[in-house]
Amino acid sequence: MIIRTEFPYETTREDVRIPMPGGVELYARIWRPVTDEPVPALLEYLPYRLTDGTAPRDWQRHPWYAGHGYASVRVDVRGHGCSGGAPGDAYDARELADGVAVVEWLAARPWCTGSVGMFGISWGGSNSLRIAALAPRALKAVVTVCSTDDPYDNDAHYMGGSVLAVDAHAWAATMLAFAARPPDPLFAGDGWREQWLARLESVEPLIHTWLSHQTRDDYWKHGSVCEDYGAIGAAVLAVGGWHDPYRDTVLRLVSHLPSDRVRGLIGPWSHQYPDRGLPPGPGIGFLQETLRWWDHWLKGADTGVMGEPLLRSWISGSHPPATTYEALPGRWVGDASWPSPAVTPVTYGLRGAPVIVASPQHTGLDAGRFCPFGNDADLPPDQREEDAKSACFEFPVEGGKPVEVLGRPQVTLRLRMDVPYGQVAARLCDVAPDGSSTLVTRGALNLSARMGRDKAVPWPAGAYEDVAFELNGIGHSFPPGHRIRLALSSAYWPWIWPRAGSEAGWTVEPAGSALTLPVREAAAAAAAAAAAEPVVAFGAPEQSEPLGVVLPATLDEPRPERLVVRDVARGTWRLEVDPRYGGTRVYPDGLEFSEDALEVYEIQEADPLSARTRSDWRIRLHRPDLGWDTRVETRSEIACDEGGFLTSNEVICREGDEVLFHRTWERRLPRAAG
Repeated sequence: MIIRTEFPYETTREDVRIPMPGGVELYARIWRPVTDEPVPALLEYLPYRLTDGTAPRDWQRHPWYAGHGYASVRVDVRGHGCSGGAPGDAYDARELADGVAVVEWLAARPWCTGSVGMFGISWGGSNSLRIAALAPRALKAVVTVCSTDDPYDNDAHYMGGSVLAVDAHAWAATMLAFAARPPDPLFAGDGWREQWLARLESVEPLIHTWLSHQTRDDYWKHGSVCEDYGAIGAAVLAVGGWHDPYRDTVLRLVSHLPSDRVRGLIGPWSHQYPDRGLPPGPGIGFLQETLRWWDHWLKGADTGVMGEPLLRSWISGSHPPATTYEALPGRWVGDASWPSPAVTPVTYGLRGAPVIVASPQHTGLDAGRFCPFGNDADLPPDQREEDAKSACFEFPVEGGKPVEVLGRPQVTLRLRMDVPYGQVAARLCDVAPDGSSTLVTRGALNLSARMGRDKAVPWPAGAYEDVAFELNGIGHSFPPGHRIRLALSSAYWPWIWPRAGSEAGWTVEPAGSALTLPVREAAAAAAAAAAAEPVVAFGAPEQSEPLGVVLPATLDEPRPERLVVRDVARGTWRLEVDPRYGGTRVYPDGLEFSEDALEVYEIQEADPLSARTRSDWRIRLHRPDLGWDTRVETRSEIACDEGGFLTSNEVICREGDEVLFHRTWERRLPRAAG
């Protein structure tokens, strides 16, 4: 990592409040270059608290952009941090309207040229796309990282039409804990307590809404830019990582947007900006790459960025299974169009007699984290235990050259089921000669969603049907001597929430089933291809000076990030997850911040209705110099019976020892699909 301390411009920083229609003000932090000339503005707009939550990350990039001649602006959405108003839903039209108003406000500043760009990761990246689809005139370009174009089927709620137990629960619990945090009096002023209490009165657990829409209905469609890619008026640089759950957004954007205003980039990364140096690497000079984008679209400079291949992708070399990698082997490739003529679908027919698949309900405990952040236990370990609970079909890599995959594999399965509901999880694994099994990619299908995510169609008992679905996109090279393994299971907990009757499983008929891989011819395989292969390279990562947050030393032994506990007599399995979001840290302005979270997923190996989730958060925000000491505790739980989901949420907020707010929510939400 290169830390830049000198830039073309000196910079200044100020905190301001941006007025919204209706009187609410949003809290913003603006870094600007010292110059008499107006400059373009860059906006990062999300709920994760700029005064503490994202402050360390913000200081890595916003001063860097300002030093290169941009006003770089970080804004908290309404109802979060020190912004006014009440928190809304994750796909709130009001939040997007506020975002348009912020873009217009920035464009009208005397220090702005009138040209605005938006960037962000995850929520911020998705907001960039959605606001671009509203086409504010001043918004010329966006950089969207690890974001979704389809919040129903490519986000943290549902997967293949099934409820994502692991992240629908965990993210809803996380956002409840975020929404309940107080404004900081150092920035919000003396009215922080009244603002906090008003905010708390309006808080509603997001899980209530998400579980009330179990098919892809109008609620999900209104937040989906995939409904109309043509509405996106800005140029789009779409960025993802093969270990991020949202990477397929990049493939769809480069396929659907005009090639003269879109570029895609997919690396080996997790759910992180590619310059942060978090596993798996290698990282790249991402800020420099985005500067080329901004200079082209916001300043009219000839940076050559639009001369790059439409899609630049990392193809990982084969690697042994591990839960973290400092850097993966592999290489960069470039494709001038997508779908690429260099990628050919190759179909492998399944062989053998019909197989009954009735996986134990705890199949999936070795799935790894749904949304990896670069922690030590994030990625899936050796898959041999999972493979043993699945039906496996193998294809040896022969002929002396590797099979390189780039894109989305697909499975076609001929199934028979005797119950109306069930799920299929498909994993693609790279099996080495020593038998170790590395998970390459996966996908899932709720069989009631086989005719479309917008409907739930029960399976006709005893009937055979053909179903097909795609796995998540991947770039991977299977070397000669290895085996390509397709593993099929009828359970995948805690990713997929099971349903009563699903323990019966289904029968797969290999004669009507197949795996189709998107095979990209290696550049070295043919001289013509090698001559046409573009050179894809990046500079070393660099950032501006870090904020200077201190992590206090502790003698406490850290608890495991992921711990699996088996009760042999009861047949119960419990997964305990410490997401390692922040821990304890002290900021240069005197804020003492601590947060602790623990997620628990429990299931009985023979009973799908035994599935339980629980998430507990404890947060403390303390300013000794102001005598300010606040605490937030939240508890979120989900269970399910034959008829519906049962949710329980609780929030307790304290100032000092006094409880200022305490509320519980108990809901029963009918299970119509999911």
